[in-house]
Amino acid sequence: MTRITVSVDGVSCTDEVEPRMLLVHYLRETVGKVGTVIGCDTSNCGACTVHLDGRSVKSCNMLAVQADGHEVTTIEGLAKDGRLHPMQVAFHENHALQCGYCTPGMIMQAIDLVGQNPSPTEDEIRHGMEGNLCRCTGYHNIVKAVAAAAGAMSSERSDS
Repeated sequence: MTRITVSVDGVSCTDEVEPRMLLVHYLRETVGKVGTVIGCDTSNCGACTVHLDGRSVKSCNMLAVQADGHEVTTIEGLAKDGRLHPMQVAFHENHALQCGYCTPGMIMQAIDLVGQNPSPTEDEIRHGMEGNLCRCTGYHNIVKAVAAAAGAMSSERSDS
């Protein structure tokens, strides 16, 4: 067993983990962050996407020990003071989900995408979301939601 300390959604977590435990299993089984879902276990679908030090990573493709000393943000950690993140609001308002299984990973990837490119074009959004698969939608409303959130996030930054 290996002892790790990880900040998860702003809370310091120190645990003994099996060195081969995947980050997604650590988050779900040890920390209780079940909003991070397991889709494929092959890093193909992106359903398990979280942020590691502010950048998106597929947590099924990373060992928990690799997160030692780092900050992980899950879908549960996005809302602040009872207010949803602008990306969460945009996904809701633009009907960018059907079954919702891929939605946490989509939102986490989209936030990183907009963080890197605050005003993405439709093609840039489609390219930036390529590693996250949805088996229910045609992606049209997902692209609309990311574009809408980019505008909202840009407004928030200029208001600060």
